[in-house]
Amino acid sequence: MGNFTELDMYLFGQATHYDIYKKMGAHLAVVKGKKGVMFDVWAPHADRVWVIGSFNGWDETADEMERLEPVESGIFELFVPGAKEGDLYKYLIETPEGELLYKADPYANYAELRPGTASRIYDITKYKWTDKQWMKKREEISDMYAQPMSIYEVHIGSWMRHPGREDEGFYTYRQAAEALAKYVKEMGYTHVELMGISEYPFDGSWGYQVTGYYAPTSRYGTPEDFAYFVDYLHKNNIGVLLDWVPAHFPRDAHGLADFDGEALYEYADPRKGEHPDWGTKIFDYGRSEVKNFLIGSALMWVEHYHIDGLRVDAVASMLYLDYGKSDGQWVANKYGENKNLEAIEFFRHINTVVTGRNHGTVMIAEESTAWPMVTGEAKDGGLNFSYKWNMGWMHDFLDYMKLDPYFRKNNHHKMTFAMSYNASERYILVLSHDEVVHLKCSMINKMPGLGRDKFQNLMAGYAFMMGHPGKKLLFMGQDFAQEREWSEERELDWFLLDQPEHRQMQEYVKALLHIYRKYPCMYELDHSWDGFEWVNANDGDRSIFSFIRKSESGKNNLLFVCSFTPVERDDYRVGVPKKKKYKLIFNSDDAKFGGSGAARPQQYMAEKSECDGREFSFEYPLPAYGVAIFQF
Repeated sequence: MGNFTELDMYLFGQATHYDIYKKMGAHLAVVKGKKGVMFDVWAPHADRVWVIGSFNGWDETADEMERLEPVESGIFELFVPGAKEGDLYKYLIETPEGELLYKADPYANYAELRPGTASRIYDITKYKWTDKQWMKKREEISDMYAQPMSIYEVHIGSWMRHPGREDEGFYTYRQAAEALAKYVKEMGYTHVELMGISEYPFDGSWGYQVTGYYAPTSRYGTPEDFAYFVDYLHKNNIGVLLDWVPAHFPRDAHGLADFDGEALYEYADPRKGEHPDWGTKIFDYGRSEVKNFLIGSALMWVEHYHIDGLRVDAVASMLYLDYGKSDGQWVANKYGENKNLEAIEFFRHINTVVTGRNHGTVMIAEESTAWPMVTGEAKDGGLNFSYKWNMGWMHDFLDYMKLDPYFRKNNHHKMTFAMSYNASERYILVLSHDEVVHLKCSMINKMPGLGRDKFQNLMAGYAFMMGHPGKKLLFMGQDFAQEREWSEERELDWFLLDQPEHRQMQEYVKALLHIYRKYPCMYELDHSWDGFEWVNANDGDRSIFSFIRKSESGKNNLLFVCSFTPVERDDYRVGVPKKKKYKLIFNSDDAKFGGSGAARPQQYMAEKSECDGREFSFEYPLPAYGVAIFQF
């Protein structure tokens, strides 16, 4: 009996073969007492298929695959005795027209290092996991949304590199695990989000032009090394999220494009199957086997590699049939609309399955439009994502922060607007890699003014972001005010930490991250008005924002005051809800953050004096760009 059974074919044809990675691709096997490798590939339009590789001297006629019954399933299978782990291979596909195509395995677990494009046989089952405690804790989370989530977004190849090495000096997955865990723990982030880990040919795509949806890139080591990375971070109580790209794929000859001589993974109609802007192909979300390919990939990362969640790239480009297209370049759906009904169904299916089978994991949408109910439940007509990146907040926040403080008073609403829709979705506030590339400037260089002014502006901005409802994401380098734009070709400018202002910025962000984790009011009621209250949302003339973050228990609430001008306000007074003591737990003017270090009382007693429409208030001399956080 072969490897791929009738039941496998049935499930694959229904897009419900959730363990498809255990059947497709190349797997070590023993058949009739002989050790070798079982190969399975889906190529319904092919006339004939061979496996060629280092085990047969790349002989194009040595190992022809058998087309399994029923023929229309399109599955080809072959057991090759003597093939072993580490061997390179490709599929040689002959089309009905006699054209020969040399294709990497779509289900390969591993690939040779670029610029090579062959797949590599690898047994991913042998790693011994040691993160049982983490997995158990994740499984037992009662309310996932009430947990802290501050994400450190990382591109492994350019986070840190070995100096003076002949090769590219990349850290391996194992080295990165140890160095990253140390940094992330010290800073106080809860999660690491890795950019583009699925195998990809071109470094400059940062991993968003994927050819290997089932293979961690070989740039940093083996699949086992990658498993070690996840395991090690889990043992250090750090969650691991992956960027995952089901929106499109590149046209590389060895990849998925026209896989068996014609459109297979992509829509056949180029108006549906191609992104004119990106020069890439769009998956056919109406085809069961293609949906299964993508769902199987997501489940493999989560279930086999213990990943805690996927951030799904470019969701809007999947939802809208006319995304990035002009008239005549797209086809309307059966109702004459621009919604991709098949992609909507795909999202409901994959999000329900991934989070349903793996309690405590998350599916995050990078979705930039006002599409309703992205995080709504599928049964109510939503897409069933766990979170959505709040791109609206990000654009408004950056527009405001770039302004000279003199002009901020007329743009005060840009900082308060996000609260008017905060309860409509479950949000993550993001300052991601996309904001510090392509001549958009680094975060510090977006800020107005010169020298110290830039740092104080950014500090005030980070405090506002940390206090604002929503989970958090910062891209690497932003926490110490990296000056140059990010490039995948070099490591971060760690040498900047020799300069006091960059070290102080890092200390400042670290302090905010630790406050975020320490106080449940900062995260447990993120998407509800029960967790947030404006003290004064309308102090535009002075460009000061004051608000309260509230906990479910009513204890250890935090009052935030953030000033966005270089003006000292010695007579500043803030309205408060109760007549009690308010303890200063964070002061941006602290010497360790580069402030004046002027002595201040730690406790402030509210008195009966009307301010901000409240009966009680207290005075707090607010420095230029001052930020103060009080606990009560």
